[in-house]
Amino acid sequence: MIKSLFWLGIVTVSYTYLGYGLLLWLLLRFKSKAAKQSDDQTEDFPEVTFIVCAYNEEDWIAQKIENSLAVDYPDDKIIFYFVTDGSNDATPNIVDHYPYPKGVQWKLLHQPERRGKIAAFQRAMAEAGSPIVVSTDANTRINSLAIQNMVRHFKDSNVGAVAGEKRISLGSKNDASSAGEGIYWQYESLLKKWDSELGSVIGAAGELFAIRTEAYEDVPTDTLVEDFYLTMRIAQKGWRVAYEPEAFAVEGASASVAEEMKRKVRIAAGGLQATVRLAPLLNIFRYGMLSFQYVSHRVLRWTLAPLFIPIIFLCNLALVQDGQALYQFTLAGQIIFYSAALLGWFLEKRKVKIAAFFVPYYFCVMNWAMYAGLWRLMRGKQSVMWEKAKRSQENGSID
Repeated sequence: MIKSLFWLGIVTVSYTYLGYGLLLWLLLRFKSKAAKQSDDQTEDFPEVTFIVCAYNEEDWIAQKIENSLAVDYPDDKIIFYFVTDGSNDATPNIVDHYPYPKGVQWKLLHQPERRGKIAAFQRAMAEAGSPIVVSTDANTRINSLAIQNMVRHFKDSNVGAVAGEKRISLGSKNDASSAGEGIYWQYESLLKKWDSELGSVIGAAGELFAIRTEAYEDVPTDTLVEDFYLTMRIAQKGWRVAYEPEAFAVEGASASVAEEMKRKVRIAAGGLQATVRLAPLLNIFRYGMLSFQYVSHRVLRWTLAPLFIPIIFLCNLALVQDGQALYQFTLAGQIIFYSAALLGWFLEKRKVKIAAFFVPYYFCVMNWAMYAGLWRLMRGKQSVMWEKAKRSQENGSID
């Protein structure tokens, strides 16, 4: 029983974090290549609504407006919506008095009550009259061709949404947060690319995505990971969610692992909430490849993998008593890994920058966040009002 549980855990965790990526790579090697999306930029630009939801972003909003207006897209084909609901700092005033160039179409939506990002987003969606909507976070910067590169995917009538790429700007900072978060998102972006080539992206990141307006439907305003849930609902209805690596949003890493933990706990709670609400997607007989990708890429990462990690260690402690070299080796490997994670925590506290120890540390934090997120969700303590994690002020180039 203990041996079976140990190996079941090893297989589950290994598949979740490494095996699924390897399987995607192998499947794509044998899949016939579909016709590539044309790189030619169309002269027939569709109308686009560009939405930025900003809560108390006075330190970033002017830069965000400047970056948004710098996108390479015809002024008469795009309208910018800045939704500042609940902001009690200078954010609405900065938006309202920004020196917009002549010809730029923009609108400020503001109300005193703060109801969360998805409620703010849905207020803008209610006014959107364009066939395509682009959403991006207030504290990110996007490349100038991002919109063109995303909207061209909508030439395919089966595409209901397009996920952009999230990039972490490391700058000169090389601590646990930037090293761990940067590596995580590089791997995550690769999985998204492969997911898209195989079938559909499993949820877009809120930093940058586009949706076909006719594919959109409002989601409950208590949704914790609205970007993921919204795009998965689009996929569930039969639309394809494409991936565009040349439409990317850049943001600084969390200022520390403690700050990153705030994000991870909320995402964990939201992931578990989404797993319940998207329960029909677990039916592989109905949703086929989408169900397989969803379970492999997200559900296992949010449920069984974190559960098995401590079980593997405890089972290994019991199995090593038999004196078999194999279990002595696996236990030694786990001890080395968790010792490196502990050392990563110790070094972060002392501002010592050795990235090799930060990856196992970040892995442990990421999985611990699942337990914290579950606890919050069960107690009803995870608010839809996101407590923002402090970000590094260092930003890399975007073009």
